[in-house]
Amino acid sequence: MARVYNFSAGPAVLPEEVLKEAADEMLDYGGSGMSVMEMSHRSKTFEKILADAEQDLRDLLEIPDNYKVLFLQGGASQQFAMIPMNLMKNKVVDHILTGQWATKAYKEAKIFGQANVIASSEDKNFTYIPDCSDLPISPDADYVYICENNTIYGTKFKTLPNTKGKDLVADVSSCFLSEPADVSKYAIMYGGVQKNIGPAGVVIVIIREDLITEDTLPGTPTMLKFKTHSDAGSMYNTPPSYGIYICGKVFKWLKSIGGLEEMKRRNIKKAGILYDYLDSSEMFSATVTDPDSRSLMNVPFVTGKPDLDAKFIAEATKAGFVNLKGYRTIGGMRASIYNAMPIEGVEKLVEFMSKFEAENK
Repeated sequence: MARVYNFSAGPAVLPEEVLKEAADEMLDYGGSGMSVMEMSHRSKTFEKILADAEQDLRDLLEIPDNYKVLFLQGGASQQFAMIPMNLMKNKVVDHILTGQWATKAYKEAKIFGQANVIASSEDKNFTYIPDCSDLPISPDADYVYICENNTIYGTKFKTLPNTKGKDLVADVSSCFLSEPADVSKYAIMYGGVQKNIGPAGVVIVIIREDLITEDTLPGTPTMLKFKTHSDAGSMYNTPPSYGIYICGKVFKWLKSIGGLEEMKRRNIKKAGILYDYLDSSEMFSATVTDPDSRSLMNVPFVTGKPDLDAKFIAEATKAGFVNLKGYRTIGGMRASIYNAMPIEGVEKLVEFMSKFEAENK
């Protein structure tokens, strides 16, 4: 068996150590005689898996005691509706548009009340992060919403917006646990785990406790109330148990390598190798030119010639560098170099790109 270098934006590469551990435990987890896939979510064994996963996540992010951790389903897209249903008391929210997922969340919020665009980078096809130091925050806004890392366009907020005292809600799906974060600066931090943490099917919501109330919008379904899941300890219904189990293993892997400071160091080094090559190449160029806006996780790039892009993707795939095709709205290529992508993968990709460039002048 030959493992490829998987640059998919999600579901994405997972740590090989985690996959091997899961394989070893597939038929018999901890002497239970069954797989985690088969065991009751009400069993003591699974309750410990869930409790350990939450504690390890709390340790990694140093989550304050007044925040709840919820392991939910429905992905980030369900949170686009769940958040306004639970938080829109004044029915006014402010959104910063920096890409497709931020825009989708904005459109969903408009269903429930007044959603204002207070900053946007759409004028340049979302290739930069707008200045958010002095935003026209609405006086009665219930919260300010951002997508912190933009998977499709390869941008990242390096400094959080000045919300002037309003609650900040952030979709961190594609930068979750890629570096340390001050959770106390967020009212809600949430993300789908299928990029940096685990398999598709789980979304983690870290929410300040005072926001978990019965006071939701009229008609909010029971399953879309944060209080429902908080009161039940993320087990109101059968949770995505195997996904949570894998997440827990990834949390332990992160702790074993030195935590989020070490992860950030590795991610800066990996991204630097790729960006340095792109900035010096005569054939390839990064679509995000401002270093202050560049993501460490997702790196879109182009040759400027669609036929040459297609040739590169085909040859790269054949060489074992897979899922490099860019998102349909921007074309070209995109290398998603999440936590579990080894530095060797980026080094070998750059080596292949250099060789391709020399052969296709």
